[in-house]
Amino acid sequence: MLESFKNIFRIPELRRKILVTFALLIAYRIGRWVTLPGVNSTVIDELIGTSSGGIGDVLELASALTGGSLRQCTLFALGIMPYISASIIFSLLVKVVPALEALSKEGEGGKRKITQYTRYATVGLCLVQSLFILFWMRQPVNGKYLAYVLDPSVEVSWFASSFFWFQTVLALTTGTIILMWIGEQITEFGIGNGISLIIMAGIVEDFPSALGQLTKNITLAHQIGENVPLQAMKLLAFLLLFCAIVVCVVIMQQGQRRIPIQQQKHTRGRKVYGGQRHYLPLRINSAGVMPVIFAESLIIIPTAVLSVAGLSWLSDVLTRGDGFFFIVMYLGLVGFFTYFWTSLTFNPVEMANNMKEYGSFIPGIRPGRRTADYLEQLMNRITLAGSLFLGFVALFPILVTSFLGITGAITYLLGGTGILIVVGVALDIVQKVESHLLMRHYEGFMKGGKVRGRRGF
Repeated sequence: MLESFKNIFRIPELRRKILVTFALLIAYRIGRWVTLPGVNSTVIDELIGTSSGGIGDVLELASALTGGSLRQCTLFALGIMPYISASIIFSLLVKVVPALEALSKEGEGGKRKITQYTRYATVGLCLVQSLFILFWMRQPVNGKYLAYVLDPSVEVSWFASSFFWFQTVLALTTGTIILMWIGEQITEFGIGNGISLIIMAGIVEDFPSALGQLTKNITLAHQIGENVPLQAMKLLAFLLLFCAIVVCVVIMQQGQRRIPIQQQKHTRGRKVYGGQRHYLPLRINSAGVMPVIFAESLIIIPTAVLSVAGLSWLSDVLTRGDGFFFIVMYLGLVGFFTYFWTSLTFNPVEMANNMKEYGSFIPGIRPGRRTADYLEQLMNRITLAGSLFLGFVALFPILVTSFLGITGAITYLLGGTGILIVVGVALDIVQKVESHLLMRHYEGFMKGGKVRGRRGF
């Protein structure tokens, strides 16, 4: 393993990609500490140690899962969430709008045009989400306001108040555009997907503080004379559950159902061509983390709107994780979006036609419509397993909070959507580095040049 790490820096191209990636991630980390102008730093320090409730908790959860830093009110408070939302919207529109579908099939030129539309949509979403953050900043924390201009005890002119709103919206929008640019540069000149790496960096940043909070509970229990062994057992149980969920995520992310594909034989003279047998891999979790993001978005957005409208009691019903209504609604949304996203990305009719055109078939299944029906039925069963897995992982933080009594903020960082993103991005980076090493005839990280856990089911 140590020799493999040394081999990474012996390849000039791979070394340059890794250094560029680290440099851009450092720039991202610096931007997370640039506070918005006009914000009261004393109130921010109080806010970091307390829970603001209402729309603040909702926006903070969304910010933590998209590389933002809402509680610090920094330049990157919105994170990369507007760009992700715009990308998802256009990914769906490409499948349902004929003009965009035709544009996507025009090659690189069409893809660049769709990317440009996505950037424009990102700016629009930034403007809307910036207003939600401004509404949240108007709520006092312990009787104090986040911004001097919003404090009623501070007399400011109409121009100063309007200028504060304008500069805050402009700064938050600019921060997201900078993050979008950093992500694109990492994707083009670095290693891995830049947007995913930014999200992963924002989640991993809070890991040490979350573990520190768990160990702090043991110290506090000792000081006030509570049951210290019980707190230690909770910490040990949480760490074991965390390791177990990571193993399950790796197995499910790499799990595949391999469908045998037989190629037809062609005889030309005395030579026989074709006849090879290969496999069509169908991933167990082909939708990735997208269904969970969709489900949380449908919960976060209405909750934020209801909080702004003053209907806090209704927003509490939607966000109360231990409630039966919330769990049923959450599982239903995850299952629905798992099938929905899979149906958009997997077209059995098109796949069956391509197999028939190239002279391939599934043994025992007739080419054409029978093959399409077989693939659709098989994918529905596989998707059911994937949706159940995603639902379990999404509810894992809620279950841990209910049974172990650990703060929800800690479990959301070490489980649920966060762990799906971190494990998925880490596996992607390992596979890309592994491919660079094997192409230069270096030994990879795993035996046989294959990431463990990539197996068929």
